[in-house]
Amino acid sequence: MTPQSDEDEVWRQIVASFNDTAERDSADQPWPDSENLPPEPTRRVVRPPEEPEPAGHGPYAEPPGPGVDAGDPDDEDEGHYEPPPPPPLPKLDLPTKLAWVALFGGPAYLLVAAMASWQMEGWALFTAVAAFIGGFVALVVRMGDGPPNDSGWDDGAVL
Repeated sequence: MTPQSDEDEVWRQIVASFNDTAERDSADQPWPDSENLPPEPTRRVVRPPEEPEPAGHGPYAEPPGPGVDAGDPDDEDEGHYEPPPPPPLPKLDLPTKLAWVALFGGPAYLLVAAMASWQMEGWALFTAVAAFIGGFVALVVRMGDGPPNDSGWDDGAVL
């Protein structure tokens, strides 16, 4: 027999026995002792004896009204994360501001004129549409698509 025919025969046996049940149970499988966990000792939880709660402090008590101390404020803040204040927004230069005004101003003028049923001249329509397109193009052109100047020789994990 050739090595190829041996592989074919082994493959046929694997395919033929695909739906057969396993001969051994998984409990019979050998398990290395190094994988066994040591028996965990039983733990006993000891609770302090419950004291009767004063009126208005039980599980069904109403929440305290305004101006009433509800308890230690440190208990409420435990586990609460307050993020640091965000950095200030970058200052925009004049061309960027004008591009944003044109981007939103053109459609805003068309919307107001349509809602107010104003008679619009051809040059006003052209100006509004041109302002929208020009503002969009200006913002896209000014958008930086390269790495920042201070990135050095290795960009690394840029977020």
